[in-house]
Amino acid sequence: MRILVISDTHIPRSAHDLPEAIYKEIEHVDMIVHAGDIVEKDMLEKLQGLRETRAVYGNMDSGALRHILKDKEVFQAGPFKIGLIHGYGAPANLIDTVAGEFKGVDAIIFGHSHEPVNMVKDGVLFFNPGSPTDKIFARTNSYGILEITDKKIEGNIVIL
Repeated sequence: MRILVISDTHIPRSAHDLPEAIYKEIEHVDMIVHAGDIVEKDMLEKLQGLRETRAVYGNMDSGALRHILKDKEVFQAGPFKIGLIHGYGAPANLIDTVAGEFKGVDAIIFGHSHEPVNMVKDGVLFFNPGSPTDKIFARTNSYGILEITDKKIEGNIVIL
């Protein structure tokens, strides 16, 4: 299984649309996961029209998105349990903050800081794809790919 992971797209505030590279990547994935700060419902609906999409709301999302999305969720991808949350609070403690929101998961996908993270801590993969459209808190734009087999889950950050 191959999953495209994006977060903090902030459309239409930071950009009019996602970068073309992401649409090309969507052709080669089984699922899209968005870790919040989509901003407007139109972008979510566009993604849902392209692939199965899982998403949570972030602190910058509209009331319409907050009405239809949860603040966090856990889903199964192959044999792995994945926690999905936007994140909140100071970026310096973000991994500890999101870790406290889930028990018994194999991976936690999060956003909020715009800074990509791909690390294993205490046996859990912490994966933040960064932002493909906004560099306000990061040096580069990026997105992520999760590769899942029966035996492992691996993350890759793609710099745009």
